[in-house]
Amino acid sequence: MGIVVDKRKYKMAINETSREVRVQVHGLIKAEDAAEYMKDLEETINKVSRQSYVLVVDATHQTTTPSKVVPQLDQALQYYMMLGFKDLIVVKPSSKIAQVQIRNSLERINFTGKFVDHI
Repeated sequence: MGIVVDKRKYKMAINETSREVRVQVHGLIKAEDAAEYMKDLEETINKVSRQSYVLVVDATHQTTTPSKVVPQLDQALQYYMMLGFKDLIVVKPSSKIAQVQIRNSLERINFTGKFVDHI
């Protein structure tokens, strides 16, 4: 798996064998980190044919989202759905509270991908 981006708050990798783009968030992406994250995400996903790749959003190490940031969580998950990948998989956070937050967010946006325990 080729690591494309390796930053303190997140990592992005492309696995050409399994045709996956993996995004892993550590902690929480704050507003001041969001622009850089989105730029890195766009550069990473533009390296693959989205129709034939799966986007894996690994939220294992994501922390609880403050309630004032929940709308941004909804927007981020909605954005992932609109990117045009063959499939979208969200890996549940290890934090039970963060799991509930993401599950509620996925319900609000009518999530069409998969929400799994691990990959």
